[in-house]
Amino acid sequence: MERVIGIGGVFFKAEDANALRRWYQDNLGIDVDPSYGGAMFDETAWSVFPSTTHYFDPSTKPYMINYRVRNLDAMLEQLRRAGATVDPKIDDTDYGRFGWVMDPEGNRIEFWEPKP
Repeated sequence: MERVIGIGGVFFKAEDANALRRWYQDNLGIDVDPSYGGAMFDETAWSVFPSTTHYFDPSTKPYMINYRVRNLDAMLEQLRRAGATVDPKIDDTDYGRFGWVMDPEGNRIEFWEPKP
C-alpha cells in the first residue's frame, strides 16, 4: 500500500491575498516570496492564493493540502481502484511530479513525488 510520507504544502485562498500575505509577514515573521506569494519551511510550502484562483478546481473549498509520496503513479492507481476521482493531468516539473485527486467531501488533494 502506498502511503503519504509528509506534508508537501498548505495552500489557502484569501479575499485580499496581498494584504493577508503582508499580515503573516508582519505579524508571524513568515518570509513571503513575492514571486509566488508563499514561503518554504524545510520541505513544506505555504502559500496564500487569491480567492479567484482556479488552481483548487473543481473543489470549491478555500484550501488544499499537498502530500509528499514516494511513488505518484502507484498512489494515483491505488486511489482509482478505491473509486476516487483522480485528475488525469500529471505535472512533471523541476521540483518533481504532481498529481491530484478529490476526497469524498470535495477537497482537492495534491500529491508531490519529489525528484530524487
